[in-house]
Amino acid sequence: MSKIPQPLSEGEEQFAQHLDLYKIPYGREVRLVPGRKYRWDFLVGDLAIEIHGATWRKGGHSTGSGILRDCRKLNAAVLAGYRPLVFTSEMVLTGEAIDTLRAALRQAHPS
Repeated sequence: MSKIPQPLSEGEEQFAQHLDLYKIPYGREVRLVPGRKYRWDFLVGDLAIEIHGATWRKGGHSTGSGILRDCRKLNAAVLAGYRPLVFTSEMVLTGEAIDTLRAALRQAHPS
């Protein structure tokens, strides 16, 4: 039985559109660390990107166990050589997320 993919959050969908608009290549739902089940919403070069939706509602990222899981996920990515960026859906919708990503890409590859 194949797994039914979860629908994209509004923030994830908008962020994918921003990446497409700026012609930034990316991977989706990427496992970065062998032996770990953690998936990152996006991978752009060495930037591991997570979009947190439902920021103002109690959800998976706002519970004690969710925060602990997020800390471990971030630390595992750093130890594997990735640069994590974490955004809320609001940051995506205002353009702050794509601006931050583009700044990080310029920093890694100055012209």
